[in-house]
Amino acid sequence: MWRYLNTFKEIFGRRLEFLYPDRNVDRILERIALLFGRYDYLVRKEPPEGPLWNEKSCLLITYGDMVTKEGESPLVTLRLFLREHLAGVITGVHVLPFFPYSSDDGFSVIDYREVNPSLGGWADIRMLGENFDLMVDLVLNHVSSHSRWFQDYIGGIAPARDYFIEMDPDTDLSMVVRPRTSPLLTPVQTVAGQRWVWTTFSADQVDLNYANPDVLLEMIDILLGYVANGAVIIRLDAIAYLWKEVGTSCINLPQTHEMVKLLRDILDYMAPGTLVLTETNLPHEQNISYFGDGDEAHLVYQFTLPPLLLHTLHSGSSYYLQKWTRDLAPPPPGCSFLNFTASHDGIGVRPLEGLLSDEEILALADTVRACGGLVSSRTGPDGGEQPYELNITYFDAMKDPDRPDDPSWQALRFLCSQIIMLSLRGIPAIYFHSLTATRNNYDGVAATGMNRTINRGRWRDDELRNLLARPESATARVFRSYTDLIRKRAMEPAFHPDAPQELVQSRESLFVLVRRPENGRTITCVHNVSGRKQEVRLKELGPALARRKRVWDCIGEEKVGPVVHLEPYQCCWLAT
Repeated sequence: MWRYLNTFKEIFGRRLEFLYPDRNVDRILERIALLFGRYDYLVRKEPPEGPLWNEKSCLLITYGDMVTKEGESPLVTLRLFLREHLAGVITGVHVLPFFPYSSDDGFSVIDYREVNPSLGGWADIRMLGENFDLMVDLVLNHVSSHSRWFQDYIGGIAPARDYFIEMDPDTDLSMVVRPRTSPLLTPVQTVAGQRWVWTTFSADQVDLNYANPDVLLEMIDILLGYVANGAVIIRLDAIAYLWKEVGTSCINLPQTHEMVKLLRDILDYMAPGTLVLTETNLPHEQNISYFGDGDEAHLVYQFTLPPLLLHTLHSGSSYYLQKWTRDLAPPPPGCSFLNFTASHDGIGVRPLEGLLSDEEILALADTVRACGGLVSSRTGPDGGEQPYELNITYFDAMKDPDRPDDPSWQALRFLCSQIIMLSLRGIPAIYFHSLTATRNNYDGVAATGMNRTINRGRWRDDELRNLLARPESATARVFRSYTDLIRKRAMEPAFHPDAPQELVQSRESLFVLVRRPENGRTITCVHNVSGRKQEVRLKELGPALARRKRVWDCIGEEKVGPVVHLEPYQCCWLAT
């Protein structure tokens, strides 16, 4: 233990002293050493061979019960479906919270250390991890009001009676940045009388008090338990709101960044090669601040991408997409963006702040409503409601808002959005419902009363397989086209997440990007973001093609040039 302790003082001591200046840091270090000893033989101690990611890297985002079958555990059904249909296509799978929960489809966790028995067990999770790189959520900002911890708090039982943040309701909390319009403080009756607890997201999601190191120690234990069960990527959910300090915005505080660095240090020490992903649905500069100096998150979501692509495809103009791409700095060495267009959450619009005007963001919200979607709001600095999240499946978000019942361009526009995402520097992460061209789940919204349920439907195994077996169905056409694109992308070193990207200034109806690998052929990615046919000469597409007469299109699998003819929403990957 003392060998550990001496090492901890060098690696972790200054972080703990920053977080807990008034605590006995040596005692905290000793307790962490004991935790490490518990997992010393359960987690891998050597970093993986080879790079952390490459051009083949591709993640799938899914619920544990996304595909269900009578008489079979959902995690088993999911694993069998993925092995049959997506082996060799995706390399990793993000199984959204699979723990017992009380609300928010898993993000109100009752017990962090158990698998929801309705899904399966830890053995099923480990088996998924044997076939794919496994991503697991550490939902560390809050816990369910139905959890044992919170029930112990209500009953005044140690140690959980000190796990939560009590606040006088008359406290001035006007500076706190809110992601919701629900009350920040929730009254609860305890053995000591009525108390008001901090609830950033909902009354059922009670924030934990990380000023108490006991809470940190609980989370370290839980974190290492996930790694011991096969997790190789840890997603830090809602991390930006972790540390609270009255008189501040309570978002992105220095203590929060230090906590991410501490968790990164722990994983680097105990399980080298385990990646940290931060979930911070915020304006771009705040979001990428979680890279730190390359010492915080390995991966940061590209949160600007989903709403920006939506605006691009509906406006038929790449003006803002080109501007954003031109100004996008590469991540620090050893870090990467996680590119996505859809997830279990809605499409956050805060990342558009400072890029689009308020009027354009409101117009985008109106477009989503016209496509059958919903809009969730937050409380702005002036106390008024502002759009926070667009709730719609990404496939239905690509409808024509003027003719929402006309499917003519929907699949083409949708696939164009996905090809742009696949072309950009970073690792692609694809939501299950994007692969299957899923429509809005209105029945789910009616049942739960939650806007986000519109994009959280579930498939019956036989229903999905039947649709995939019908070549004319939208599900089959999109699934076939999408998986084919991923396979083609994986063949090109130019799409390595670390390969540089260069924007080619072009007309607004096009988006042109060049990817240059260290070894391998250069790919010029050309995307028609409009509903009009386009003609463009190779010499207009940047220096890589300036002297070429004909080049190979990796998507269409044909030679094109010297003029490239693009149908509405058609894309090309031109290799040289």
